[in-house]
Amino acid sequence: MATEEIKETKPLNFIEEIVENDLAQGKYSRIITRFPPEPNGYLHIGHASSIVLNFGLTESYNGYTNLRFDDTNPVTEDTAYVEAIRQDVRWLGFKWENELYASDYFGQLYEYALTLIRKGFAYVDDSSSEEMAAQKGTPTSAGTESPFRTRSIEENLSLFEAMKAGDYPDGSKTLRAKIDMAHPNMIMRDPILYRIKHAAHHRTGDTWKIYPMYDFAHGQSDSLERVTHSLCTLEFVPHRELYDWLIEKLEIYPSHQYEFARRNVNHTVTSKRKLMQLVNENFVSGWDDPRMPTIAGMRRRGYTPESIRDFVERIGVSKRENSVDLSLLEFCVREHLNKIALRRMVVLDPLKITITNFPAGQKEICLSENNPESPSAGSREVPFTREIFIERDDFMENPPKKYHRLSPGQYARLKSAFIIRCDEVVKDAAGEVTEIKCSYIENSKSGQDTSGINAKATLHWVSATDAVPVEVRLYDRLFTVEDPGDADGDFKDYINPESLKTITGYAEPALATDDQTAHFQFLRLGYFFADKDSRPEKPVFNRTTTLRDNYAKGAGK
Repeated sequence: MATEEIKETKPLNFIEEIVENDLAQGKYSRIITRFPPEPNGYLHIGHASSIVLNFGLTESYNGYTNLRFDDTNPVTEDTAYVEAIRQDVRWLGFKWENELYASDYFGQLYEYALTLIRKGFAYVDDSSSEEMAAQKGTPTSAGTESPFRTRSIEENLSLFEAMKAGDYPDGSKTLRAKIDMAHPNMIMRDPILYRIKHAAHHRTGDTWKIYPMYDFAHGQSDSLERVTHSLCTLEFVPHRELYDWLIEKLEIYPSHQYEFARRNVNHTVTSKRKLMQLVNENFVSGWDDPRMPTIAGMRRRGYTPESIRDFVERIGVSKRENSVDLSLLEFCVREHLNKIALRRMVVLDPLKITITNFPAGQKEICLSENNPESPSAGSREVPFTREIFIERDDFMENPPKKYHRLSPGQYARLKSAFIIRCDEVVKDAAGEVTEIKCSYIENSKSGQDTSGINAKATLHWVSATDAVPVEVRLYDRLFTVEDPGDADGDFKDYINPESLKTITGYAEPALATDDQTAHFQFLRLGYFFADKDSRPEKPVFNRTTTLRDNYAKGAGK
């Protein structure tokens, strides 16, 4: 009986279903999306989901994505953030079709505002922000109309022109849409379209004294770029009605907005305001501090773009918000690094061992695999000498039963080298162990072992005479609670005081000459990546993640 090969296909998410249906109906010949960050901070893991969704969608359906900076608020925006965002998107592995800015459209948006005024759909309001808030009413009661709502079209045109010319101070006037102050959707109760800001813009300088609100610039920018699927997070669901209303009244290209759920990652905060506090109040070293959930921070810590994309694909796209465990992201990082990381030996808490039957001044070269998961990675030379370092917690003078590391009279294998036996323990006056004297089994070299000795433990080690001192930064989760943003009190009260430990380790010499853009697994210690502070004379490595999840049930802090 013939068998048929069944090809597994990944189920479509609801946005992909919409796109496929639109293409099948001939609604669009090409899918166009946009990623529209505001350049007022660094991108974080939440933005990564949006980036992968927008760019991934158009890659799958032979369309394209624009990178459009939503630069409508000159007070908080800066070109430094623009460059950081560009770098993050490129690093994640995506290319944009066009680099655009909302400020590219300031002239056209102003003309659109004039169109709304001429059609009787917008008016200049002198009400203060407090007065407008009172006019809005409540979700269960209608609002009240502004006393300036009945101004004539001619007066509104004149006043709006004077606003543009800079004749009025900040906050004295706004341009509002004229919709319905009793509308069940509070956003539709005469929303603000333009406000006065006498502030220099990072691209247009002092040209403009009025700036469009996001709700006005967003949909019209989409339309000008002929965006087919404008993807937003769920908080923009109430704004969609205004998005559609403006496009309809202006009679422009009908872009469509679709909303998907945020994926909140526990033990983090992603509010730009809160992240800014962490930076400005020196709880972290900067936006790219490896403890931060920013893409820059994750890159510096040693996360890979492949692992972040994998994480985003695993959590998927849905219409319901939920929280994702940080352990899943760390799992994705480990899974990728296991395949690509070069293995190296580093000792963080050294205990000296003297191999008494190995000649002083002699050196034996041992070969060790660079990555057992990738034979093509080859091997490197590791020097074995009379004096070596092992981890202090790999020795116990009075071990319990089933202890399988080094102890008096017991054997242990040194990774890629020889089997040794503990013969003598040397202590100082306080009784602290300062040195272990061992003998090595000459015919036990890895790959050539004929000793017949079954050593139950394999220890990592470095030559004491050839070791390279390195600064090692051990990172842990920045917050001690799962949801610091919603916890009682100030979210900064939950910062983990143990989130960074800096120690001096001792590395095998290969690490000093390795490509510092490579990823490393320090055997038995975790995955590490060279920090931007690293120098040839003082190497610095960040722990990307541990070798296993330390936050399994019952083990978390």
